[in-house]
Amino acid sequence: MPLIVPAALALLFLVLPLAGLLVRTPWSELGEHLADPDVLDALRLSLVTATLATGVCLLLGVPLAWLLARVQFRGRRVVRALVTVPLVLPPVVGGLALLLLLGRRGLVGQWLYQWFDITIPFTTTAVVIAEAFVAMPFLVIAVEGALRGADDRYEEAAATLGAGRWTAFRRVTLPLVAPGIAAGAVLCWARALGEFGATITFAGNYPGRTQTMPIKVYLLLETEPRGAIVLSLVLLLVSVGILVTLRDKWIASP
Repeated sequence: MPLIVPAALALLFLVLPLAGLLVRTPWSELGEHLADPDVLDALRLSLVTATLATGVCLLLGVPLAWLLARVQFRGRRVVRALVTVPLVLPPVVGGLALLLLLGRRGLVGQWLYQWFDITIPFTTTAVVIAEAFVAMPFLVIAVEGALRGADDRYEEAAATLGAGRWTAFRRVTLPLVAPGIAAGAVLCWARALGEFGATITFAGNYPGRTQTMPIKVYLLLETEPRGAIVLSLVLLLVSVGILVTLRDKWIASP
């Protein structure tokens, strides 16, 4: 078939860079780099903040996806377009936007600082916010698609039996779209784990507090390329391992 050749080229385009990373990895130095306390701190911070960011996305993104899929309201297309903006927005611009919103002189941040003495930028909280900002669209799109594909007659049947909207959502809708939520959460977590631009712009680079693995890789690339390759391999293995494990456990095969 004529489609086989471009399909094969696309697969090679995606796989060969990863193969290059595996080939050029200094395997003998793997333990040395992974034993570095700074590397362990960056890995721990990345895993924790990506998980927290995914939790934030689930808490806020699932209701937003339900709103877009189930409720008819004026301006829904505009809202849907705004939700997808972080997908196409350069991450550095997203980080700058967060800084202008939540910084000490930002639209909201100035009041947080004056009234509650709260400073968000350049903290671990800022890392979580930046990761959630760039990752939430993946969750919303996946869950909205699952909701649109689910049969809403079950919800209508629950309503006729006296179930309120919240009860029907919790007991009927959520189980129906659980695979879509799992898929969105996995993509969201992986995107948060690899976030760099918005994080370094909004949260900075403070070891143990805001220095995530992607930032550590970038810094090592300038001073110690072999160490950067090792850490890149770690990120690759963690991401692939999580995706494969969760897909086999939660996401039904087509």
